Amino acid sequence: MKTLYVVRHAKSSWGDLTTPDFDRPLSDRGQRNAPEMAQRLLSRGFRIDAFVTSTARRAMQTSLYFIKAYGRSPEELILREDLYHAPAEVYFSVVAQQDDKYSSIAIFGHNPGISAFVNELTTTRIDDMPTCAIFAVQADVRHWAEFPAAKKQFLFFDTPKQG
Repeated sequence: MKTLYVVRHAKSSWGDLTTPDFDRPLSDRGQRNAPEMAQRLLSRGFRIDAFVTSTARRAMQTSLYFIKAYGRSPEELILREDLYHAPAEVYFSVVAQQDDKYSSIAIFGHNPGISAFVNELTTTRIDDMPTCAIFAVQADVRHWAEFPAAKKQFLFFDTPKQG
């Protein structure tokens, strides 16, 4: 059984319009929402074995809040440059490449690709993944390489505003 938690990065700052998009940090709200959502996931008993993130600053900051909540080291982050503004196919490819020793993975990325990705996972549709939203699915497979084509079961969708 493999479980995937798809997390859109938390709210980013537009305070300095000269900052390149890739380098935009989290806003104050994002810095509040990310640890809250990580703690909510942890308190519900959901395990995460691996943390895969876009290398854009806002995604990495979000993933760091999650990895810290889970008592893990930042050095364990799996960094993927290809997740920055990636289409759904890239998310599927990145998931398929993960080590089978992991039963559960959290993947951190960006819209619009992350919304397209979650809408291809199950029949559950999300118009637009809000910032720091979590979309979770599970598949009865032994290998991550089988995950993209496997039938997946929707587990839950959670957002900071639902808290």
